[in-house]
This record gives sequence, structure tokens and C-alpha cells, in this order.
Amino acid sequence: MTIRFSDGEDGPGSTGGARGAAEAAAGLDPFAEDVLAFTEALFRVAQDDLNSALGAIREGRFEAAKAGKVAARDLAEMGRQVLEGRRNVDKLRKQIAGAVGTWGELDLDQARDEIGRRLACLRDARGD
Repeated sequence: MTIRFSDGEDGPGSTGGARGAAEAAAGLDPFAEDVLAFTEALFRVAQDDLNSALGAIREGRFEAAKAGKVAARDLAEMGRQVLEGRRNVDKLRKQIAGAVGTWGELDLDQARDEIGRRLACLRDARGD
């Protein structure tokens, strides 16, 4: 059994395929692209360790089972951390969007009060 992660339809390092389209749609900035590349590199290291351990076990070197278990655990933990990080980013984006406004909803009472307050300030400044 060999574990592989797909790089999309166009092969490793390409910007095309499913992954490239997703990145373009997400509008990743250079920092996010660096983090993504680093995370993928970590996955590949854990993948290589796990594949090496599986190969050693197939050859009858069962002492490699411990290394395989550690590699599998590391791979699972990295996956959990990536998902948790994604949830945190989504939560932060929602908080930022909430601070700016609530997706097109207008509070007409608040707007009316603000207009009245500003008109009162203008009247005071004019001396009426």
C-alpha cells in the first residue's frame, strides 16, 4: 500500500487543475500560498515516512512498525491541525465581516437616528 496525495490534474507544481482553480477562486495572497506550500511539504514528509515504514514491514523488518505508527499519528494530527486552522480563519473572517456590517441588512432606525444627530450638529454649528 502506497499513500499518495494528488497535486491536481496537471501534476506537481502546476497552477492549473482543481487545486489551481481553487486557489484562484480563494484569492490566496503570497503568505497564504507559502503556508499552503509548507503544509503540503509537511504532509509529504509524513507520507514518505509512512511509506518507508510500510515497505520495511513488507520486507519483514517489523521494528519499523513503531516508526509507521508514529508517522501515521503525525499525519493524522497534521490533518486535524489544518482543519482547525481553517475553521479559525473562517471564524475570523466572519467576525471581521460582522464588524463591517451584517451582509446587506440595514438598520433603518439606527440610520434615521444618525441622520437626525448629524442634522442637529449642523443646526448647532449654523446657530439655528
